[in-house]
Amino acid sequence: MSAEAADREAATSSRPCTPPQTCWFEFLLEESLLEKHLRKACPDPAPVQLIVQFLEQASKPSVNEQNQVQPPPDNKRNRVLKLLALKVAAHLKWDLDILEKSLSVPVLNMLLNELLCISKVPPGTKHVDMDLSALPPTTAMAILLYNRWAIRTIVQSSFPVKQAKPGPPQLNVMNQMQQEKELTENILKVLKEQAADCILVLEAALKLNKDLYVHTTRTLDLLAVEPGTVNGDTENSTAGLKIRTEEMQCQVCYDLGAAYFQQGSTDSAIYENAREKFFRTKELLAEIGSLSLHCTIDEKRLAGYCQACDVLVPSSDNNSQQLTPYSQVHICLRSGSYQEVVQIFIEDNLTFTLPVQFRQSVLRELFQKAQQGNEALDEICFKICVCNTVRDILEGRTISVQFNQLFLRPNKEKIDFLLEVCSRSINVEKTSDSLKGNMAAFLKNVCLGLEDLQYVFMISSHELFITLLKDEERKLLVDQMRKRSPRVNLCIKPVTSFYDIPASASVNIGQLEHQLILSVDPWRIRQILIELHGMTSERQFWTVSNKWEVPSVYSSVILGIKDNLTRDLVYILMAKGLHCSTVKDFPHSKQLFTACLELVTEFSPKLRQVMLNEMLLLDIRTHEAGVGQSGERPPSDLISRVRGYLEMRLPDIPLRQVVAEECVAFMLNWRENEYLTLQVPAFLFQNNPYVKLGQLLAATCKELPGPKESRRTAKDLWEVVVQICSVSNQHKRGNDGRVSLIKQRESTLGIMYRSELLSFIKKLREPLVLTIILSLFVKLHNVREDIVNDITAEHISIWPSSIPNLQSVDFEAVAITVKELVRYTLSINPNNHAWLIIQADIYFATNQHSAALHYYLQAGAVCSDFFNKAVPPDVYTDQVIKRMIKCCSLLNCHTQVAILCQFLREIDYKTAFKSLQEQNSHDAMDSYYDYIWDVTILEYLTYLHHKRGETDKRQIAIKAIGQTELNASNPEEVLQLAAQRRKKKFLQAMAKLYF
Repeated sequence: MSAEAADREAATSSRPCTPPQTCWFEFLLEESLLEKHLRKACPDPAPVQLIVQFLEQASKPSVNEQNQVQPPPDNKRNRVLKLLALKVAAHLKWDLDILEKSLSVPVLNMLLNELLCISKVPPGTKHVDMDLSALPPTTAMAILLYNRWAIRTIVQSSFPVKQAKPGPPQLNVMNQMQQEKELTENILKVLKEQAADCILVLEAALKLNKDLYVHTTRTLDLLAVEPGTVNGDTENSTAGLKIRTEEMQCQVCYDLGAAYFQQGSTDSAIYENAREKFFRTKELLAEIGSLSLHCTIDEKRLAGYCQACDVLVPSSDNNSQQLTPYSQVHICLRSGSYQEVVQIFIEDNLTFTLPVQFRQSVLRELFQKAQQGNEALDEICFKICVCNTVRDILEGRTISVQFNQLFLRPNKEKIDFLLEVCSRSINVEKTSDSLKGNMAAFLKNVCLGLEDLQYVFMISSHELFITLLKDEERKLLVDQMRKRSPRVNLCIKPVTSFYDIPASASVNIGQLEHQLILSVDPWRIRQILIELHGMTSERQFWTVSNKWEVPSVYSSVILGIKDNLTRDLVYILMAKGLHCSTVKDFPHSKQLFTACLELVTEFSPKLRQVMLNEMLLLDIRTHEAGVGQSGERPPSDLISRVRGYLEMRLPDIPLRQVVAEECVAFMLNWRENEYLTLQVPAFLFQNNPYVKLGQLLAATCKELPGPKESRRTAKDLWEVVVQICSVSNQHKRGNDGRVSLIKQRESTLGIMYRSELLSFIKKLREPLVLTIILSLFVKLHNVREDIVNDITAEHISIWPSSIPNLQSVDFEAVAITVKELVRYTLSINPNNHAWLIIQADIYFATNQHSAALHYYLQAGAVCSDFFNKAVPPDVYTDQVIKRMIKCCSLLNCHTQVAILCQFLREIDYKTAFKSLQEQNSHDAMDSYYDYIWDVTILEYLTYLHHKRGETDKRQIAIKAIGQTELNASNPEEVLQLAAQRRKKKFLQAMAKLYF
């Protein structure tokens, strides 16, 4: 059996062994028992701890007769202990990953020095002066192991280490830790001095073309008996565990790459060496494959290194087309080619390759450079902000505060660039309807926010604007903008009578059916149907397309028409009209409905009323999607028609529930509360759930300013919503005879389903109505017994504070509804501070502290002109400030906690002092001291830094105290102005951090 086979058999065998409890190291001096112990312990970490204990025993100093401390004696006992430590490491196959993870730097340094000693490396000889190819394989491998460890230790020491919180102070433990720390620092100092030599040794190892061998427990035994047997005198010795050349080179390349990468922070040219070594490592890993037993590379970390090198040092044989977007951006930022960064971002708006966070970080970096005095970057910041805003719009996010700030003073160049980015960020032919809708809504909102009509017409006449918006939408927008000027030019085109157009000659039926599907012109549809019915009388042409859908309440009436041509024509006109209304093509929908109304008026009063109802719904949607969005009230005749519909009492007329739903929402949106509360007929209130809900909402709005005891309607509304959100319990007997309780999510206990209520609410736009509904659901959410963090809302006090039967309410559905309502209300008005506070509270309650801070800060920003004015105290209440403090504390931003404690009406010194005592802070710490205006906190900081011996930080705190405006003798208004100025700067800094 070969030596290597014997080692493998020893590593895989397993025989139990129970060591005695006393003098364990004496017991393990017997080699066979050590081997058994290792077999039993593997793969637990116990063998690594044996190394520590063996070396500690071997390195214990001795005391002579004069009680003087002497170095450890070189006797047999200590030599055997060192040999045992080496054998444990050999049992672990000298895996540096395992050894580094479990052994401290001093212990591992001692172990590897013992390996060098036993491998006959001459003491005092520099490794760089030795020819590795001429050395015995085990000697060369020992030198490689030591130098690899040295390089890895230097690299590891450059990484930040999170220090564990100290436990109760114990003098002996603290002294031992301090000694180990000092010893580690001394070893690191020596290793860093030898770093260049270590790298040269490892580079020389890459030129070796022979396999190496590493000591095993067996070779160490032989070495102890016959030292010349193992190392031998030639390079052909095969004693020990074989390490293939490819495995050795792979490990060495990876370690060299890490060393070069660490040095690259001071000399960027060295990154090229790191890139070469990492990519060579990847090649060798591919060659070795999964067969390697000794090559352990963290492939995820290697991939990260390679990606970083690709960015820092792109390959010279790759052109810019082959670089990743990350690399391109990094190269452009380093070279100052900022216009190319803008082009990359515009192209990325089509592919969505770069994460939003990365794009925002680039913008923040450029903003910082611009604020440091580089005025040339102001234009670049605007352009990149526009690119990021268009990306946000396409993905359905709200417009950032930065864009609104940079767009406060638009000019022709800014408008041109905005239109260029929008045009290049969307492929009209291939893009989905949702993205087109997002872009169209953004352009409309930009127009509505512009005061100069010249800029409005620049946008409205642009090709993209004309493509995305329908003719009627553009006309409504332009008319709305023109009303700002004295000249108004309106033109009404007369409508041709429906029966004035004669039918033409027929063509192939298939072609005619194709034209029938595509056409939205009612006159052409009639023509095609006349031709088709002239060619065949057996077909029902209303079934040509499965996309033609008519509500079942209507289809039963329409399909009862006896004349085939009339039936097909009415069905198709209504189906196409409904489809156009759904996709917001209101002009074509109007034409189709008008033609259908003219047709059915002659023979069916029932269908005539149906068409009048649908045209009323269409006119409501047209107004709400057009001029209604800018706040222009609807014409009085439209309001009268809505009232007429609500009061209609025709029992045999088929009605769609959505018409009543949108009529009530329309009345609420335009504050027709008087009508809904006093003039709605009683039968309608009893029979139509939407009218009942609308009346309760309108009455609650009217009663809101009154005293709490007069708000009877609020209690009625509360009970209605609670019933809608309640679940009905049913008992079901199973096959085993047991009775189980079933909860039905969509309960029929209320006047409507929860999904119908949510659909109705999403048709509302009136802020007061939305605020009342939102506060109701928030209160309902807070009522549950297991709630920890309440959500705050305006007018929350008008609702009852308890529910008789808590178990009946589906609180999970209530929580989902609250989140959906907040999302919807912020899409209506993203600058409503009360709604933003609710969103922040939701994130706070669900432990999403960074997001909660984002919305708390956004709420303050929108009502204070980005903190240039004081945030109203009813926005930043003590509760809001305390929640912001808790968020910062849980994010380990302890200096921010101390500053926010000043915002409270009564400064919370206890929390501030406790947070400042934390040394593991993730914020900017002393750079925030300029934002502290309370002298007591600054004095405590001075004391704290003096106590810790932190001289530089103490000087910063003293400088902050020494500012004249903080002098306690100043007038009160001077002190308040100083505090307000620091509040403003701190909140703006926080906003830039979390936005």
